Amino acid sequence: MTEEATPPPAPRPLSEAARRALAEAEARRAEIDAATKRPREILGRSGPEPVRYGDWENKGIASDF
Repeated sequence: MTEEATPPPAPRPLSEAARRALAEAEARRAEIDAATKRPREILGRSGPEPVRYGDWENKGIASDF
């Protein structure tokens, strides 16, 4: 008893909002890919970025740029 595979239904045309959302997602993916290709920082601070997370202390010593 073999069943013949039915072809998949034809894809529906995308709405303008869906096309815009796909384009925005592709732009975000490209931005993330570009960020991972940046050179590594040498002798930089380890851990979370202090500007972003508000962590201005390192081993009990408060520092400001």
